[in-house]
Amino acid sequence: MDYRQRALQELSENRNNQAGKRVVVGLDGFVDTILHLVDKRSGAGENFTRLETISGFGSRVSAASGKSANIEMFPRMEKLGGNGPIMANALVAAGFPLRYIGSLGKPNIHPVFQEFAQKTKSVSISEPGLTNAIEFTDGKIMMGITKYLEDITYDAIIEAMGEGALLDELSRSSLVSLVNWTMIPNMTQIFEDLLTRALPNLPPLDGGRSFFFDLADPEKRSTSDLVAALKVISKFQNHGNAVIGLNLAEGQQVSEAFGIQETGEDADSLKRMAAKIRRELDLKMVVVHPKERAACATKDGEWCVEGPYVENPKITTGAGDHFNAGFMTGQQLGLSPEACLTVGVCFSGYYVRTAISPNLGNIESFLREWK
Repeated sequence: MDYRQRALQELSENRNNQAGKRVVVGLDGFVDTILHLVDKRSGAGENFTRLETISGFGSRVSAASGKSANIEMFPRMEKLGGNGPIMANALVAAGFPLRYIGSLGKPNIHPVFQEFAQKTKSVSISEPGLTNAIEFTDGKIMMGITKYLEDITYDAIIEAMGEGALLDELSRSSLVSLVNWTMIPNMTQIFEDLLTRALPNLPPLDGGRSFFFDLADPEKRSTSDLVAALKVISKFQNHGNAVIGLNLAEGQQVSEAFGIQETGEDADSLKRMAAKIRRELDLKMVVVHPKERAACATKDGEWCVEGPYVENPKITTGAGDHFNAGFMTGQQLGLSPEACLTVGVCFSGYYVRTAISPNLGNIESFLREWK
């Protein structure tokens, strides 16, 4: 029995563990425009050849130095975005009752979030950010406007929903997911405020409480800011099980910040990276997920699984958020670390093929058909 069959068996045996689980997710929100760049146009609409690679785009930009360039962006779709809303949508599809807190529009919810806000009983704190997500065959470039995310603070959350309502929501939630540290300037202080003003007032929860964190590409933040945030994140372990999810670039940046000499993306290097970061921060679990595979480490060991890689995905923006949702779904169901990784890569694999967030039935079918 390989890891895919083991995950399918565990998922089938533990589906009932979802009963009674509740989730809170926050705190960002973006209106995403998914774009392709035009290389050569032969007619109106989609009659063009695409600028397919980041390196090709870079060459086009470099060639314009000292001159100018006019590069057309073709909109593929406008959709809700942000690490929080995308992860939340995936968790809702997986069957979890969920409350979203974030930047979805103020005073009115932005139209792109209307349906999402209704099904998650969202609390909106500020206007959303804006992202132009330029997709290439070898990656994507996210061009964001984050000004309104400066309005996200702990006090703004209290003002929007009331302290009693926040504490009640947190007290009933088995998973609290706080994502996009990089683009929310006050997020480290929000972590501190939760640790001092909220979490000490929560009663114990049957089955325990998990906290999930996603940094979201911290390259633009200083190393001192990154280290300070991670040390605050480590304090959440005193109130439950703290898990941090990192893509490869984030894992490398965190490793560099702590002087950890692991930068490879093969399975053994990823397992060592996850283990060393976990020991440094003393967390329940650290996950590192490049697009081809995913690894995690706990105090009991390290695991890595290969993912269902697809060469021509329908969409890539949000793939990491779906992995995070799948992995934490596995955690909420009580699956083994290896099975959590496998469910995570299946969530991501299903999403990039269909542009649809899967339910658990979809994941079981995906596992059966994955050769």
